[in-house]
Amino acid sequence: MATEAYEKQAIKERQLTNKVPWKIKMRPFLILSPAFLLTIGILIPFGMAIYFSLTNYSFKYAEYMFVGLENWIAMFSAPSFWHSVGVTLSYAGLATLIETLLGIGIALLLNRENMLARSLRIVLIFPLVIAPVIATIIWQLMTNNSVGIYSDWLRQLGITNFNWGADPSTALITVLIIDAWVFTPFVTILVLAGLRSLPKAPFESAMIDGGSAWFTFKNLTLPMIMPMLIIAVLFRLMLSLQMFDIIFALTRGGPGDTLMTLPLNAYTEAFTYKELGVSLPFMLILYLFVYFLSHFIVKYWTYTQNKASGK
Repeated sequence: MATEAYEKQAIKERQLTNKVPWKIKMRPFLILSPAFLLTIGILIPFGMAIYFSLTNYSFKYAEYMFVGLENWIAMFSAPSFWHSVGVTLSYAGLATLIETLLGIGIALLLNRENMLARSLRIVLIFPLVIAPVIATIIWQLMTNNSVGIYSDWLRQLGITNFNWGADPSTALITVLIIDAWVFTPFVTILVLAGLRSLPKAPFESAMIDGGSAWFTFKNLTLPMIMPMLIIAVLFRLMLSLQMFDIIFALTRGGPGDTLMTLPLNAYTEAFTYKELGVSLPFMLILYLFVYFLSHFIVKYWTYTQNKASGK
């Protein structure tokens, strides 16, 4: 009897399922269709980039041919490639570190409820609404040895040989200063959002127990804002690895090849020497750097969280 009742119920459920209008059945596919189209839109250019990296495709000629791994072997054999890898990783690491530390410090200072803090939080948005290229041009004017206000300040301090982006020894410092000016507010806003959402009870308890400011920051504030901090670091690291506009607008990768990063190297091969097939391996290697470094950070963060929770 139980079996017959179960079968009858199953038949009724199938009948009801068959009566569902096709529009309702299609809803899951319609909801997922933007993600599907986005995936296709990403995979097609990526696949074409892999294919053309195996050819001698050039803007100088109408025809091209398959050359296999020739472009890849030539890239790995060139000292300029390894120099670009070092410059790219150094720049991304320093920029991310500087902006993260500055962002945390500024966010802690602005986490107040007074007129000055509210005004500075509004001013903090300004660098984010300026295109990095425009910001670089402004900084070029301010650091110009003839009319630049910063160069004038340095001369008043007795520093006369600081050539900013024109000197190989100071070019990286100059670009890092501009990068920090443009993108530190992004880190600050994310960290500040995390600070504003923290509960007050743990901090009041720490204050009552006599905990120092460093103890409170290390054991309460930092662990609580870590999710926001990880997001900020991920975004800044990925964008710093791909940085092109600031360096290109300031030095074109120079002086010499001082700031010749992977994106600039790819640009030079593609649009200066017109060799698209030669340039694409540089961009694909850059993609691997971005993917694996971001994947490592996420995995490490997940591991530490699971370890802290005892999973």
